[in-house]
Amino acid sequence: MDVVDAPRPTPAAPEMRAIVSREPATPDENRLVMPVQSFRSWKASDRRQPAQPHNWRTPWLQRLFVFGGGLALTAFGAWEMYHVVSVSRTTSLQYVLLALFTINFSWIALAFTSAILGFFGVLFGVGRAERAETLQHRTVVVMPIYNESSARTFAAVAAIRESVEATGLGDHFDYFIVSDTTNPDIWISEERAFLALRERLGPESRVYYRHRPKNHHRKAGNIADFVTRWGGHYEHMIVLDADSLMTGSCIVRLAAAMEADPDAGIIQSLPLIINRNTFFARLQQFAARVYGPVIATGLAMWSGRDGNYWGHNAIIRTRAFAEHCGLPDLKGKPPFGGHVLSHDFVEAALIRRAGWSVYMLPDLTGSYEESPPSLIDISVRDRRWCQGNLQHARIIGAKGFVLPTRQHFATGIMGYLASPFWLMQLVVGILIVLQVNYARPEYFTQEFTLFPVWPRFDPERALRLFAITMAILLAPKLFGLLLTLFNNRLRRAGGGAIRLVLSSLLEVLFSAFFAPIMMLIQSGSVFQILLGRDTGWNPQRRDDGSIPLNDIIRRHRTHTVLGVVTGLSAFMIATSLFAWMSPTIVGLVLAIPLSWASGQLAIGLWLKRRGLLLTPEEGEPPAVALRANELQTEFAKAGFDDADGLKAIHADAELRHAHELMLPDAQPRRRGEIDPERAVAQAKLVDAETIEDAAIWLKPKERMVVLHDRALIGLLSTLPSERAESAA
Repeated sequence: MDVVDAPRPTPAAPEMRAIVSREPATPDENRLVMPVQSFRSWKASDRRQPAQPHNWRTPWLQRLFVFGGGLALTAFGAWEMYHVVSVSRTTSLQYVLLALFTINFSWIALAFTSAILGFFGVLFGVGRAERAETLQHRTVVVMPIYNESSARTFAAVAAIRESVEATGLGDHFDYFIVSDTTNPDIWISEERAFLALRERLGPESRVYYRHRPKNHHRKAGNIADFVTRWGGHYEHMIVLDADSLMTGSCIVRLAAAMEADPDAGIIQSLPLIINRNTFFARLQQFAARVYGPVIATGLAMWSGRDGNYWGHNAIIRTRAFAEHCGLPDLKGKPPFGGHVLSHDFVEAALIRRAGWSVYMLPDLTGSYEESPPSLIDISVRDRRWCQGNLQHARIIGAKGFVLPTRQHFATGIMGYLASPFWLMQLVVGILIVLQVNYARPEYFTQEFTLFPVWPRFDPERALRLFAITMAILLAPKLFGLLLTLFNNRLRRAGGGAIRLVLSSLLEVLFSAFFAPIMMLIQSGSVFQILLGRDTGWNPQRRDDGSIPLNDIIRRHRTHTVLGVVTGLSAFMIATSLFAWMSPTIVGLVLAIPLSWASGQLAIGLWLKRRGLLLTPEEGEPPAVALRANELQTEFAKAGFDDADGLKAIHADAELRHAHELMLPDAQPRRRGEIDPERAVAQAKLVDAETIEDAAIWLKPKERMVVLHDRALIGLLSTLPSERAESAA
């Protein structure tokens, strides 16, 4: 039978209110040991042997095409560039330009050959995922959250659960929200939303919640804590992000694919971006939907069973993960030391080293995520990703990793080094033009010549090489557009052929404008990391892209000044240099208005009403997304996200009791050891005459201390709601 995505009709839901459930917040623990792995020692004899060796086909031809083709293109580009700069005797600056060009060209050449492979893979339906009729094992859907809106996250979990139930195979799945939240008000709102959802779903909800007192090792530590405590209950786990949505059909087919392949360690789906409405987010959403499948399919085809993991919307074999994916801390301090920041690449590498396969099913529909709403928001997330990928330079040489795994690491590292390399190429190009126009030619060099040492170029060859470079750079986008136009359903749902073409042109144009801004942002991130600055881990904004204009000016004023200075300098040096650099100059000069426009909801909705940047998922919205949005509106009305956590605990005895039941057992205090924050919090509670006093006086960290301590919660509960009337 075919599973369906539409949710099963449910009875009228009770009012969203936190009611104490008789069912524990978590099941009994079923522990798995998760030993810390080593990057320095590994024995090949420790690698398991495949259970189905006939399925382990290494895609040699695909790899030869991608990497051999990329190498050939790079050699051609380097040869052409050499002839561009070697019209006369070549200077040292021209050799530097040649080297930088070759590095940057190799990056886009590899993406081009992989996209060609992906184009034909999508065209001919390579690697179709099978549908499922039955399942044998239990799978848990795990959503890690960190200071998120409870209405959003719990609505998503509820919508996913409904969709899975509609497949008829819902009994095989549990749902676990694992919270690392550090904001006390958000923590209590999560508990209230969890209890309300439990009440809504009834005694067989199979929805669980755990809050971790300290977010040690962040998301990787959050998942590891779940695996070591409850992982023994489940053969597989599907890991989500806080902004993830997956249809029941997608989840069931992932579980079926894992059950059908005893050698699979991780199976990754391709998440498409949905629910985005700001201008910048809609550009990303359109690009990911139209061009993403081509790129992902090419990657999946040459990676084969040596694939990668993106940290979410994937299914993982739980015991294999526990046995082989315990992450060690790297020696030294952040940004290159400490815990592994971009853990997903490393977990894929470790589980593959152990003999389990990692691969992607790019054609599996029903996997969704969201994206940051503005240029500044994405730069904040990008800074963290940049540090994580550069940190992989210390891991790429680990013992036992297969060669494609090292290529995944190299690709991630180069993804961020490409920006400073591009910046250096621009700077060297300007210096060469300055040398041509202003430097005095050297007539008498150590080697006698009849002509001065003067850098010269072949303009016709340079123009041809520029055209080839742009064609290779834009080809993956053209491939994605063509495939969308070829597909009748996608073409109609995306607004028709004309609107799709106009949307692609709009995306290419504004991507060109945003590119130099991102180049400088990423270059700055790389330089900061090399200087030893750690990024930290900030919560991600989800919806609102509006940022105060003063903040935008502060963040982009340097980019604007640099664009103005570069433009004036280029124009004064040579009009040809100005023309060559004009896309970069325009993007930088307009950095402030572009960044402001990127977060504007009005611009995005205006384009949407005119059918521009429209994706098929907007033309035919997935049922699970509609249901999640509907539930989010309903859950938001309960007001859990807007309430003061201390006051909510104080006002509701049932909630207070449920909260105390969810707390871990307190560790005994050693005599003579005093926790300063607890002592201060207790003193403030003793001094407080009302709950209002406590709410005003207690700082966020002190609130967290109170909410983790049953004795202090008891003291809090004794405070009156209002100040007693003074005696006459």
